[in-house]
Parts: sequence; C-alpha cells; structure tokens
Amino acid sequence: VCFIPGGLDCSISFVSHVLGKVCVHGRQKEILSVLVPRLTDLTKSDCIWQRICWRLVECVPDRWMEAVVLGFVQRAPRADVLSRLLGNLVVKNKKAQFVVTQKMLLLQYGHTTAVLQNLLGYLALDSLRRALLIKVLKELLETWGSSSAVKHSPPEQQQYISKAILICLSHLKEPEIESCRQELLASMMEGVKCHLDSNLPQIRHLGMIVAESISSKINTDGPVLKFQYEEDDEARELKSLLVQTPPFCVVPSPPDDDRNDKADAALPGVLESNKKSHPAAPVKPEEESDAELDSDDDLIPYDMSEDKELKTKAPVYIRDCIEVLTGSEDVDKWEATVKALESLVRKNPAATREVSVELAKIVLHLEEKTCIEGFVELRQRAQVAILTTDPIPVAKYLTSQFYSLNYSLRQRVDILDVLVLAAQELSYPKSHGKTKHSDAQKPCIQLLPSRDSSKDWRRIVDERIKSKTRRFATGQSQVERASGPNEFNSVAGHFFFPLIQHFDRPLTTFDLLGEDHFVLGRLVHTLAILMYLAVNTVAVTAMGKALLEFVWALRFHTDSYVRQGLLSCISSVLLSVPAERLLEDVTEELLETQSWLGDVVEKDPDGDCKRLALQNLLLMENLKKKLKTVPS
Repeated sequence: VCFIPGGLDCSISFVSHVLGKVCVHGRQKEILSVLVPRLTDLTKSDCIWQRICWRLVECVPDRWMEAVVLGFVQRAPRADVLSRLLGNLVVKNKKAQFVVTQKMLLLQYGHTTAVLQNLLGYLALDSLRRALLIKVLKELLETWGSSSAVKHSPPEQQQYISKAILICLSHLKEPEIESCRQELLASMMEGVKCHLDSNLPQIRHLGMIVAESISSKINTDGPVLKFQYEEDDEARELKSLLVQTPPFCVVPSPPDDDRNDKADAALPGVLESNKKSHPAAPVKPEEESDAELDSDDDLIPYDMSEDKELKTKAPVYIRDCIEVLTGSEDVDKWEATVKALESLVRKNPAATREVSVELAKIVLHLEEKTCIEGFVELRQRAQVAILTTDPIPVAKYLTSQFYSLNYSLRQRVDILDVLVLAAQELSYPKSHGKTKHSDAQKPCIQLLPSRDSSKDWRRIVDERIKSKTRRFATGQSQVERASGPNEFNSVAGHFFFPLIQHFDRPLTTFDLLGEDHFVLGRLVHTLAILMYLAVNTVAVTAMGKALLEFVWALRFHTDSYVRQGLLSCISSVLLSVPAERLLEDVTEELLETQSWLGDVVEKDPDGDCKRLALQNLLLMENLKKKLKTVPS
C-alpha cells in the first residue's frame, strides 16, 4: 500500500482493477494475505484510510467483485475489522450484496463457522446493513423450512444453514424480534415439521436445536420448546452460536496463580470456621423437635436386612404362558412369564409348534403392564425364538400382518426387526443345540438411519473378498469354524416374497409410498439383509431378480435413507447371486442398474448414496473381470 504524498487528489480505480484481476485469476491468497493485515492496521485509527479502502473495493468491476469480497470476508480476523475494510459496500453494490447475502449463505456451504460469524456480524454492525441481516434471516428460515430442500440438499448444507440461522438470531435485538415475531413462529413450525419427518437422525437433531433456539428467542417470558436428544459436541457447538461475543471485547485472561494460591489457602480456614460454628447451632431446634415428636417414633425399627424377596414362580408349560399373558391379573406372575418366555420356547420346540401362530400373535400385541427393565428386548427375543422354532407358519403370519390394518408404525417396524434377527439366527450354524453368533462374521447391515450407513457395507465387501482369496503361507493354523446346514435355505422365500408384494398398495392408515417413508426405508434395508443372508440358497436367483425390479420402481425416491437402502439392495444382489446366474437371467436389469448407478455417483446430493453407488460399480467391474478369467 503506497502513501499519497502532498495530499494530492488521485484515483485508485486502476489499483481496484489490478486487485480484482489478480483475485479472479487465482492469486487471491497471495495478494490479500499481505493487503488485508496492512489495511487493518492503517484503518484502525485513520478515517482517511478507511475511505481509501472503501473506494478501493467499490471501484472493483462487478465481474471481479465476487473474488475480492470473498477474499476479504475469509481473511478478516473479526467482524468489526471487516466493517472497517468494506464499509457499506453491500448497500451500494448489488453484486457484492448478492455475494454476501445469497451466494455465500444459500448457494455455498463450505465456509467455516468463523467466516459465517464475520459475514453476519458485519451485516449487524451498521444500521443501514441490519435490514439486510433481517432479510437474510427470513430467507435462511424459508430454506430451512422447505421440505424440498430438506429432502434434496446434503446434511452438510443443512448444518451450514442452521449455523447461519443461529448466528443471525444472536445478533437480533428485542424490537427487531418483536416486529417479525409471527413470521419467525410460522417459519419455526413449518421447519421443525420438515426436519422431524426426516429419516436421518442428524437432520432431526438439527431441527430440534434450531427450533429450540428460535422458541427461546421469540418467547423470552413464556414457555419454550424443549426436545429430548443427545447432548453431543455438535449440539453444544450449535447452541454456543446463540451467545454473541462482542466484536471489540478481548477475552479476559484467567486470574494469576498467586491469587489462586491465596484463595486456596483461605478456603481451609473458612471451612474450619464453618465446622466450628455448626455444632452449637442445632442444639435448641433439637430440643424443641423432641417435644413435638410422637411416642411411636421412639420405637426401634425391625432389622430386615436378611429378609429375602419372595419370587413368583414362572410357568413351565407353553399353554400356561398363553393363559397368563392373555388373562391373568397377577402382575408378578405376568412379569415372570415375560422374562421366562424365550427360554421356555427354546426348551420346548414341539409344544411351541402346536400353538406357534397364536403365541406369535399374543407377543406381537403384548403391551407393558408394569415397568420391566428391558421389556422391548424381552418381547423381541421371545418373538425371534418363536419364529426360529416354527419358521414357515409364523413368517407367513408376521409378513401378512405387516400390510394389515390397525397396526402402529412401531409394530410394523418390530415385525421387520424380528424377521431380520430370526433370519440371521437361522442362517448361521448351530453347535450342541445353541446358536453361536460371531460378531465378526455377522452382516451387520444398517437398520437404523445413520450418518454413514456405507461403513457396514464396506466391511461386508472386504470380508467377502477376504473369504474368497487364497493365501499360501506357513503360519499358525486357523481354528476351524463351526459348520452345519443353513436352516434359512428352505424358508428364505417365506420371509422375503410376502414383504415385497404389496408395498405399492396404500391402506387407510398406512401408505409406504406416501408419508410413511420411514417404514419404507426400514423395509428396503430389511429386504437387503434378507437377500444377503440368502446366499447359496435355492431361491436366491428369483429373489435377486424380484429385488432388482423393486429397486428399479423406487430408484427416484426423494428420501435419502430410502435410496441408501435401495443401493444396499444392489450390493446384496451382487454379493449373493452367483455371477453366472446374474449374467444369464438378469442381464438387462444389470445394464439398466449400472446406468442408474452412474447417475447417482454424479448427481445424488447425499454423500452416502454416492459412496454406495460407487461401491456397487466397483463390484460390477470385479464381477466382469472374474467372468473373463474363467475358462470357457
């Protein structure tokens, strides 16, 4: 920065053109890393240099304005410094206003939280710019409350918009909140509904935090929204954005060590004096209270330390369990029956098969009468035991009930979970009558929505590749794994095909292709797991063909969790169906699927979907290479 000698008038438009051209040609970092610190020092106490700096950025041509403004916003250390450097540029220049209020907030989402705080703090520091701050907040809330934006934008962008909203709220003053209170309330109600409808926990989490923050701002005296969610680092970071740090304040340094030492030294003396003063104080109240005590209180309590609680004996027959669960008023007996039901079913398979469907119906509709620890898990394990003991009739019953009327969404999801757990148990070998599950070998395909649902699939692929790789080495011999017949082989179709038949038939209280997309996502993931577990079974080829048709019908679904499940289904088909059968029976479906996977990799807004699609394309390439190496 050159000084102007003699107080002569001059034009700096040439310098502005040079600055804009250098920035737009990729040398933004080099020039602004030197220019911004220098201008920051010069404008700190000199209003002439402030005007020069304002003219410098105002004279930048519009075609280069974006690069210059973005560089200043990113490299300014604080919002007040940015205000000194840019002045009211966003009010005077439409291009700069578009970059600051639209592009950096709504069209981009890669900037850091510090850049967001600089940008929105800059808008809040001048009365002429505060109107833009309120306008920005309304546009951010409109985007945050749009169901289309929630469905189609990636979670990273939604987190970015949520941070911007919270920073805007931290800058609002009470009169401004009062003037737009109704708009804020309407936007909050619309946005929280869209976020809570999402299948992704991260999106629901963001909706709860932002809604709580808006509610606390607009209802300072009345009741506010409160949600139950896990208080993790992300939640604490978002809530901290509501607390505005004054731009000119320096964070006070902690007290000196000497002061701390003095305080620590004084503390024992205070405690000691408190201890000395306590014994004399309660004497009088104790005497007064003795006079008021009833004579019964002087009795010595009976020692019950060695008493044992009487335990209700659980039923020993399956039919007795049915009687207790359906009609008994004895709560203790009912509780004992619930806890013993799973082991009783496994010990008496013959008796269970006689009443398996009736018992499955009772357990499916079982409601918690008392507060039993782990009731949901006990009920689920009992259902799995019944289903594995008598797979075909119980599977027919459960799959038929999934599409029946008068069931809650929770019950339908429970049916899917039971089918998956039972299929896993049936597909693994048993030893000495007990199923040995190895966590390292289970296909732990994601059932619940997760922020990164592709990790399990990557592990599954790695395990499958490892199992098919021949290694020649003289190392320690591996322990032989348990082996046995795959009991899921003969029943896989009874688990799979009824679930895939009626997904497109809406019921009065259940619409999978409509508002009940959460259950659709769980259904799709369930089908993927069942397909994977059906490897080497007789029906695997027919199941694979039906699943590809199912995926093709839903491939453009708007919910990212459903699309993740569909891509998981493709992985299951490629891993489970023999390569020869794939190329002979479903060649056209595979070609169409490959084209669709390419589009997902390029265009899908969800990062997990892109990774799963790319993984499937790699599986297809490996399949082709494998078939080329096989001699004809």
